[in-house]
Amino acid sequence: MRMRPTLSWTPSEDHPPGTTDLEPVVEVVGAGGVLVLSGAGISTESGIPDYRGEGGSLSRHTPMTYQDFTGSDRARRRYWARSHLGWRTFGRARPNDGHRAVAAFGRRGLLAGVITQNVDGLHQAAGSEGVVELHGGLDRVVCLRCGDVSARRELARRLEEANPGFDPVPAALNPDGDADLTDEQVAGFHVVACGVCGGVLKPDVVFFGETVPAERVERCRELVRAAGSVLVLGSSLTVMSGLRFVRQAAEAGTPVVIVNRDPTRGDRLAAARVALPLGKALVSVAERLGVDPG
Repeated sequence: MRMRPTLSWTPSEDHPPGTTDLEPVVEVVGAGGVLVLSGAGISTESGIPDYRGEGGSLSRHTPMTYQDFTGSDRARRRYWARSHLGWRTFGRARPNDGHRAVAAFGRRGLLAGVITQNVDGLHQAAGSEGVVELHGGLDRVVCLRCGDVSARRELARRLEEANPGFDPVPAALNPDGDADLTDEQVAGFHVVACGVCGGVLKPDVVFFGETVPAERVERCRELVRAAGSVLVLGSSLTVMSGLRFVRQAAEAGTPVVIVNRDPTRGDRLAAARVALPLGKALVSVAERLGVDPG
């Protein structure tokens, strides 16, 4: 049986301050069996903004909800116009040092798995295998009528054909691939239907107000149960979809270490929160463990 790290910790009602000491991260990764839970903060160095923290998109942007998307033609036109434009940038994003370090830990056999709250596919692009996409992936599109799943690049091609010359300048890009556009910029955008049945197309992601599929949640719970420790990377843990796994680990006595520059909702459950930039921190951890960070 794999030994758990020997970090000394007790869940507390207090929120301990962040540290710049990487030793807790080195210890849990070096012990092996670590389950990575990543959030938007690991992708900011790839040019994809965060939801929260300084300059986070939630300060100026309300994500599309499932109820709005399914209930309004106008909302779907607004979503697809903004998402189509955002995909041009989002789809070009490349893994950064943080993603590559996580993949390197996996190749060395140090990981029990990777759960990501992100929809950008950058862990997989960096070489991580068996990644559980908690909130789905923007590289796929699903039909709400017949269930057909198709590639986002094919939808992008069809939308280009249906909207020649559509090239407004967005105010900003958001972590869900949605570009900030005005109502005037969206007006006249043409949405395309499912090529199989003519139904409504939706990105294969979990919208706000939508629940994560039960079988996916259970798969994540299995990974937590099997892990020797949980390493949270770049997540504020504000939403329950990720926080529940940290709570599960803490209740089982499994050490939790967080790397996030800002305080998180899970700090009181963690042995430590390391407040350092993710890419630099994970490369340093890899080097200290003799792992080629890629």
